[in-house]
Amino acid sequence: MKPGTYTISVLAKEAGLSRSALLYYHRLGLLKPGKRSHAGYRIYSEADSDRLKQVCMFRQLGIPLKEIRRLLDQSGETVAVDILQHRLHLLNGEIESLRRQQRCIVELLKQEPLRKGNEMITKNRWVEIMRAAGFNDQDMRNWHKQFEKMEPEAHQEFLESLGIEPEEIQKIREWSAAG
Repeated sequence: MKPGTYTISVLAKEAGLSRSALLYYHRLGLLKPGKRSHAGYRIYSEADSDRLKQVCMFRQLGIPLKEIRRLLDQSGETVAVDILQHRLHLLNGEIESLRRQQRCIVELLKQEPLRKGNEMITKNRWVEIMRAAGFNDQDMRNWHKQFEKMEPEAHQEFLESLGIEPEEIQKIREWSAAG
């Protein structure tokens, strides 16, 4: 193989991706081989490798693949600025949500019963703590949805620890999972 050319396996390995990820990128139009070998294998050029590096960089920034394609295919600074500003706006929202969660945890750690471990926090007290940390109703619903998505068994245990009736726990978990 000529210097500066890559098979799909070599390119995937250099990028730290799977071969199937590159095939997926190909289907999306993000990465197309410059040519094919006589046997029909994809052959990627140095320019293709550079494009893949750009795709990986934008993925690390959390930009969706469809937006990455727009970034790479459409020339013009306004497209890039719009996409990057939108991502920055989303990140700011995520950071604020994490800060609210952080404040909630700090408030929880200040609670004497929690430190002692011998008294139970009730549902009403939990809602008070969440509100004191800056959570509104939608934030609390999002919190439950994330908890259910990431740790369903722990979510169940947590709801039980608040003394919530089984029927209400089931309803909370159902709408959390549906979200």
